[in-house]
Amino acid sequence: MRTSLPPEADAALDPVRAQLLRAARAEAEALLAEADAHAAAVLADAEGQAAVILADARRLGEADATTARDAARTRSRRAARARELAARRDCWEELGRLVVIGVEDLRRTDSYPVLRARLTAHVRDVLGPDARVTEAHGGGMVGEAGGRRLDCSLAAFARRALERTGTEAEELWAS
Repeated sequence: MRTSLPPEADAALDPVRAQLLRAARAEAEALLAEADAHAAAVLADAEGQAAVILADARRLGEADATTARDAARTRSRRAARARELAARRDCWEELGRLVVIGVEDLRRTDSYPVLRARLTAHVRDVLGPDARVTEAHGGGMVGEAGGRRLDCSLAAFARRALERTGTEAEELWAS
């Protein structure tokens, strides 16, 4: 059981209570100030780490962007070069087709029988007198003897002449 203090004792303890309350408040304020300081330090540390992470991420992002940009440029250059080479090949093939057509038109000239006779003689000179000589599909002659074959067709002459132009034909694409 508890006994109450007399009223004068209660009044005498007021200064002690006030001192204890002041001490508790001061300790609480000190703890709060320490907690605030600790929180500020943790926040500052976190902000510093975040800044480092952000800088690293920015640097890596810029490096990735540079790599991606360079790869895209390389792909674009390769694609452009492939298109250019395809266009050149198409032009070359068309030129070859037109040259062959032009040369094969010799069959319709008055001088073709003389050319045909000269080509037949050439095939026999190269392959021998027993060579089997036939007229090529687009004009000219083809000979075979002893497993050897000699193509003196007009189309073959046209293609060989075009191939000999070599670098001269490159001037067609030069700008």
